[in-house]
Amino acid sequence: MPQCSAKCGKNAMLKRPKTGDMLCKECFFEAFENEIHFTITRAKLFKPNTTVAIAASGGKDSTVLAYVLKLLNDKYKYQLDLVLLSIDEGITGYRDDSLDTVKQNRDDYKMPLKILSYKDLYGWTMDEIVAEIGRKNNCTFCGVFRRQALDRGAALLKVDYLATGHNADDIAETILMNILRGDLARLNRCTSIITDSGDGIPRVKPLKYTYEKEIVMYAYFKKLVYFSTECVFAPNAYRGHARMLLKDMEKIDPSVIMNIIQSGESLKVNETATMPSLTKCTRCGYVSSQEVCKACILLEGLNKGLPRLGIGKSSKAKRILQENSPCCKTQNCLCNNK
Repeated sequence: MPQCSAKCGKNAMLKRPKTGDMLCKECFFEAFENEIHFTITRAKLFKPNTTVAIAASGGKDSTVLAYVLKLLNDKYKYQLDLVLLSIDEGITGYRDDSLDTVKQNRDDYKMPLKILSYKDLYGWTMDEIVAEIGRKNNCTFCGVFRRQALDRGAALLKVDYLATGHNADDIAETILMNILRGDLARLNRCTSIITDSGDGIPRVKPLKYTYEKEIVMYAYFKKLVYFSTECVFAPNAYRGHARMLLKDMEKIDPSVIMNIIQSGESLKVNETATMPSLTKCTRCGYVSSQEVCKACILLEGLNKGLPRLGIGKSSKAKRILQENSPCCKTQNCLCNNK
């Protein structure tokens, strides 16, 4: 059996996917945690004496994020108050089970937990939405609603930061997706380790440079409790195609994940390109790149029996609303027939 590459004198137990180093468990734990600590301190993600909401789904990423943030907070005296924030999308056989894991994390890590549901926020569960629109494009609804639900939860808890479990694989997948879609605005934002949610609560990604495989290895060897079942609606997601492409490329060269991230960080948008600016939605008041945010447009379509209203360009959504519903005579009416 080979010796640990860190020269601690112990036998190696694993090979790091990120670097190829042969390490014992203890040296792997130290390297893994130190890299996240370095990411946090280099990017100055947190200020002392602040409150951080951890977006907790019960999966490996958010579970490891909660565990490591608590560990580093104690070890390096970040002076952070950590809370868990979970979103219940209303997916039977998936989210209801994963929330049990989140509650276990709450008890294990002794962190307060707040759960918000789509039903309470929007009047719809994902099960009801999928029954209305079918299996195609359902991830569009879920992604848009979830992002805003986390913003709402962070504002409700009055935290200073919202930490998400996006790992290096997630970032690389998103860069590929935005390149394939030609989405310059999102390509510009998705590589940022700190993003503005529009309400003064920054979103931060402490696991931005952490490989998914290493997160799984860390959770396994630490014996952390996490939920590993895939969402029942996920197989139809566009992201799945980007993930398969990335995994095939990673088999050839494991460094491709970091190379894509570094390329995304280095890309510059042509000065002549028209870029949307972030503003406030005139309906809900949350961040948007247009007058009425995507969440409100999608919700409008569901409530008016036009579930595909928000799929595609916003100009099309406005036109359909003008054709299918009379003016509601309110300040924030989408049809604008005032």
